[in-house]
Amino acid sequence: MGQPTPSRLRRFWVVSTILVSLLAYYMYIPLPADISDPWKLMLLDATFRSAQQLSHLIQYVGLSHHLLALNFIIVSFGRKSAWSSTNVQITDTNFDGVEVRVFEGFPKTKEPLKSGVLYIHGGGWALASARISYYDELCSAMAEELNAVIVSVEYRLVPKVHFPEQLYDIDRAARYFLQPEVLEKYSVDPARIAISGDSAGGNLAAALGQEFSKDATLRNKIKLQALIYPVLQALDFNTPSYQQNANSPILPRHVMVRYWIDYLKGNQDFVQAMLVNNHTSSDMEVAATLRARLNWLSLLPKSITKNYRPVMKKVGNSQIIQELPQLLDARSAPLIADQEVLQNLPKTYILTCEHDVLRDDGIMYVKRLESAGVEVTHDHFKDAFHGCMIFTSWPTNFSVGVRTRDSYIKWLKQNL
Repeated sequence: MGQPTPSRLRRFWVVSTILVSLLAYYMYIPLPADISDPWKLMLLDATFRSAQQLSHLIQYVGLSHHLLALNFIIVSFGRKSAWSSTNVQITDTNFDGVEVRVFEGFPKTKEPLKSGVLYIHGGGWALASARISYYDELCSAMAEELNAVIVSVEYRLVPKVHFPEQLYDIDRAARYFLQPEVLEKYSVDPARIAISGDSAGGNLAAALGQEFSKDATLRNKIKLQALIYPVLQALDFNTPSYQQNANSPILPRHVMVRYWIDYLKGNQDFVQAMLVNNHTSSDMEVAATLRARLNWLSLLPKSITKNYRPVMKKVGNSQIIQELPQLLDARSAPLIADQEVLQNLPKTYILTCEHDVLRDDGIMYVKRLESAGVEVTHDHFKDAFHGCMIFTSWPTNFSVGVRTRDSYIKWLKQNL
């Protein structure tokens, strides 16, 4: 082969420059100066957006539902088989027909019994798995550091099931785990059990905590609840954090609204109306009354509300609430629960991230729980983004991921 001519070299460099420029344009999104590892976050977000676009293409050509396709991609790249190490034993089993992955930390001390944590993974009620590497590594770290038994629940997902089936799975697994003979089998102290979850898993953990608080036979069975950037309401998509972080990476506002609609088996044509709060306009008396329970002008500090203004339509789309009455159900939106329910909840940990549309859901829940007399620890990270706690290993290792995980486990260790 001969040497490349100058004209060929020029064409090569021109094409390469164009491709690199297009890639940089696709990857780049404006980010706050204080956010953790911005360029790495852009790459992670671009990868996730690409997977989402591919999944929508798969649905468009009629091969599969886009959420099934997207979850297949996520699980395929992250699935880990059960294994045992010198510090943690991992077993796949089922609790009353619900698949779970159990992580058992080997004793570091002479304690006769271990603590227990029922963990619920995130993913918009539609994505991820207890068996992917991110949650495998998190639960392994928890089991080892806490000398605990971690039960990570593999609940059924959208679009195969919708609300409240995910909550039913969690409830069944939890009730099974809390049986005296099961706790004895795993050497778990019945007085040292927590429920926990992140994002949509935080939503399910909060809902389960409220359901248990109303059951006299279970009210005192849970010592702690720990909620990581939880989804807690769908009545106001214009809180300050939804306005501030409307286009933030990983979880933009429109994506969160779509997750809600899919979870409640609604019509995606409702997205635009819900984005401007047409579903909770002032002419809808019941919705407006419940929305008053998350009046962020009174529940959030001035440092959060800043100059943001509430978005309340005088006349809205009544069809949305008629077709999706689940929006007004505290089992789907724990932030709107009655005060009498909240006052029976256990000691609580809530972690929030500054650059997250869900930030204010968590902060408002802190305020409502404190007003109900619940002891709450609020852990807020100024440089954090939604989902960061599971990103602790190469190539998706973020400094704030390690810090949030360590802070969370530290609280559990001190309180469980």
